[in-house]
Amino acid sequence: MNYGFFRTAAASLKLKVAHPSYNKEEIKKAIDIAVKEDARLLVTPELSVTGYTCADLFFTTALQEAAGEAFRDIVAYTKNKNIAVVLGMPVKFYNSLYNCAVVVFNGAVLGVVPKTHIANYNEFYEKRWFASGNQFKSCQGINLYGFETKIGSQIFDLGSGAVLGIEICEDLWVSDPPSSTLVHHGANLIANVSASDEYVSKAEYRKSLVSNQSARCICAYLYAGASVYESTTDLVFSGATLIAENGAVLAEGERFCRDNTVIFADIDIEKLNALRLNNMSFENLSEAIGFSKHPVLNEKNDLKFRYVDPQPFVPADDEKRRERCREIFSIQAAGLARRMEHVGSSGAVIGISGGLDSTLALLVAAEAMRLLGKSNSDILGITMPGFGTTDRTYHNAVALMKCLGVTVKEISIRDACVQHMKDIAHNPDIKDITYENTQARERTQILFDMANKHGKLLVGTGDLSELAMGWCTFNGDHMSMYGVNASVPKTLVRYLVDYVAGISDEKTAAILYDVLDTPVSPELLPPDENGKIAQKTEENIGPYELHDFFLYHFVRFGFSREKLAVLAQKAFEGRYGSKEILKWLDVFIKRFFISQFKRSCIPDSPKVGSVSLSPRGDWRMPSDASFADYL
Repeated sequence: MNYGFFRTAAASLKLKVAHPSYNKEEIKKAIDIAVKEDARLLVTPELSVTGYTCADLFFTTALQEAAGEAFRDIVAYTKNKNIAVVLGMPVKFYNSLYNCAVVVFNGAVLGVVPKTHIANYNEFYEKRWFASGNQFKSCQGINLYGFETKIGSQIFDLGSGAVLGIEICEDLWVSDPPSSTLVHHGANLIANVSASDEYVSKAEYRKSLVSNQSARCICAYLYAGASVYESTTDLVFSGATLIAENGAVLAEGERFCRDNTVIFADIDIEKLNALRLNNMSFENLSEAIGFSKHPVLNEKNDLKFRYVDPQPFVPADDEKRRERCREIFSIQAAGLARRMEHVGSSGAVIGISGGLDSTLALLVAAEAMRLLGKSNSDILGITMPGFGTTDRTYHNAVALMKCLGVTVKEISIRDACVQHMKDIAHNPDIKDITYENTQARERTQILFDMANKHGKLLVGTGDLSELAMGWCTFNGDHMSMYGVNASVPKTLVRYLVDYVAGISDEKTAAILYDVLDTPVSPELLPPDENGKIAQKTEENIGPYELHDFFLYHFVRFGFSREKLAVLAQKAFEGRYGSKEILKWLDVFIKRFFISQFKRSCIPDSPKVGSVSLSPRGDWRMPSDASFADYL
């Protein structure tokens, strides 16, 4: 007697994108693990048979046929195993392709459920490949690779009182998820096959969605997310797995795991049904919702009762900030490790200046080496003293590399830059943009060539704030083979370095704290007479804390110049006057617009937060847009 309990499992899989014959074997391994534990239901991630990030390969006959062959093999594998398995795969029906979940049991196909809500915003572009299941007003017959079954929204009686309903990834994130309807037709188990990429704080929000929906629907909710092996281009996936019951999270898998992850939970079906029976409002939800319109008075608001966070990228709470830094650092390292693994790189090449950004990139690279089981000596750190290099940054760069055990190389760029300026007939006494960019591009050339020479990946160091302001040399520090900081704003870079300092040995921490105390500078102009940094970035383009504030509210919400100014005056009251805020706000708007051409061709970089400027996903903007009306 099972006392109303029903054992369930959710899996994240070690797969290869666009390689169904490989993926089917990993799915079989997960089935074996689940069967060994007597699970009656196993849920796999979205498009688990092919991989989620196949992009235009979904249209190819070869991938579709390979998926069919793998699918038939998996179905046959389930025979006599007494377990229902939810697979994710693309399904062609007439002249459309659908992103589907397919339920198989005991060598048979129980049904096909197409995704209803097709994500097509920011980094998602699914409408390019998939049609919505909304067009199915009722289930229709389909021959799926030799199996006669039905396609459309449906529920599945799995026995022991367990009734399964399915939604796919984005279906959970909308205002009216399909599960809200499915439970009123009898489903008490909801499976979500998903491929949700990671960025800071998303995991917590995802967990709350799963928990809240299971409570709202008085059901069990099984979530299976795509693994780190789906990570590509700007996106990093973590393999999140969750099982919740009526608001309580019963099981949660480890994210960023580099092997198959299967979690289990015993769902109390009897308890769920009893709760529904006692809840008189559960079925009484079909009445129309009224709508009343009230006049709105347009009054001046001084934001007296509104708190405006001056650092929207940085949590004020110490514990939350440390957790966010830990998460971002994990995403950065996982993304870099995946790229290095994919291209077969022997290690990383990084230009180390002794500044904040290159310091963070080096720390991320060291963590990526740990994930890959490599030595830090596989990192080639190159310091390239130039006309503006100070003793402080030089010594910090060298000392940090030695502390971390990376391979250190010093290449002075002075002679090469002098020769280059001679070649282009530029007087080195004229310390203009040509003088500065000659150094930046010389360093980048060295880094690329050294990466080629040693078979390593050149890791970019530039951050989100620099990309927003165009504070990078086009085809200089603007370019790399993979950038790890490109969606991390400068205000957060500091806290990330501080976070790592807090978990480092005393000697390494001392160096990191001195880097944090060093003024931000590209060091392209000679030091002052005391050997100190003369070229300070924030004196040229304005405080980064203001620019990051403008960036967040402009990109995230599209606020006007007027509203940005009002919010900034509230947030920075007592620190910056209105005239100074307007001055730097106008600088931000102008630089943001004229710098889009630099962002249009930036290298791949992991997305870590809700604000990103990747031209491939989050921010599509013409390079020649006018800023006149925005001022």
